Amino acid sequence: MARVVLGIETSCDETGVALVDEDRRVLAETVRTQLDEHALYGGVVPEIAARAHVESLDRLVARVMAEAGLGFADLSAVAATAGPGLIGGLLVGLTTAKAICLVHGLPLIAVNHLEAHALTARLTDDVAFPYLLLLVSGGHCQLVEVNGVGSFRRLGSTVDDALGEAFDKVAKMLGLGFPGGPAVERAAASGDPARFDFPRPMLGRPGCSFSFSGLKTAVRQAILSMTPEEARAAVPDICASFQAAVAASVADRTVRGLRLFQERHPGVPASLVVAGGVAANAALREALRQLTAKRGVRLVVPPPRLCTDNGTMIAWAGMERLVLGQADPLDTPARARWPLDPAAEPALGGGGKGPKA
Repeated sequence: MARVVLGIETSCDETGVALVDEDRRVLAETVRTQLDEHALYGGVVPEIAARAHVESLDRLVARVMAEAGLGFADLSAVAATAGPGLIGGLLVGLTTAKAICLVHGLPLIAVNHLEAHALTARLTDDVAFPYLLLLVSGGHCQLVEVNGVGSFRRLGSTVDDALGEAFDKVAKMLGLGFPGGPAVERAAASGDPARFDFPRPMLGRPGCSFSFSGLKTAVRQAILSMTPEEARAAVPDICASFQAAVAASVADRTVRGLRLFQERHPGVPASLVVAGGVAANAALREALRQLTAKRGVRLVVPPPRLCTDNGTMIAWAGMERLVLGQADPLDTPARARWPLDPAAEPALGGGGKGPKA
């Protein structure tokens, strides 16, 4: 019988649970979102998120086990997100995984949430190492060289806001609600992307760093330059122009990342993997499709359900480590900060708990 890993994801505001086997089959998966709980506050409230994980996690584990027709004796390991993320939520998922492992004598695999995003393309498309990862989510915006399981080299990161955060804040300024990414994309569908000449942050600059704070400020200034009625009427155009600026900026940074990757790996067919919740944005995907087609690079974007936070990616990351004979002790701690490339200089500085990004 093929080995099976149970994956648990609780790093933010999705409770994800899944079962994956070593033949790349997803045996069962479920995700419980918390949009209603956080919508009133315009963003994720850590305490509310942790409580929601507590209330639903046991039920979701039972659901996927029943759907797959498996018992805990059929599992080969339990994988859980141990960081980075909101510490309260991480503790809920990791403690649950530890309890299952302790009772049933199973190996524990503590998964880095970012590594799970990085390895998802190996589940969906069997992408070979090495490849370039563009990770764009609410909390992260990075270009990372993926050389193997546990082997990463960060080429660039945001110096201020993550891209998903910028989408959320623009949506909030425009009164579009939470989560901001889908709301901005819906409004942009009927807008004119050329109406507002928003800046393209970092365009043409050396390196692979990102920046979105100035773009966000430009959107705010555009809104304040109009009457409330004019601003409401301009919402589609503002969103479309914002998306166009984002796509141009990310494409420019990604081209530089690809050049650096190809210099470091001459003769290796390059693959660009895009992961994270913002990877679902159609305008961004189209910009990346065009640049990879022009450069003869393979573009891999997992299905939208696997771009956002989910238990399937955690289960697969656990399987990758299990196959290599890796496991973690039951006293493994949760980590609010856990960079993929610890040797990289912190893009946003450090702190008592380690690098911020």
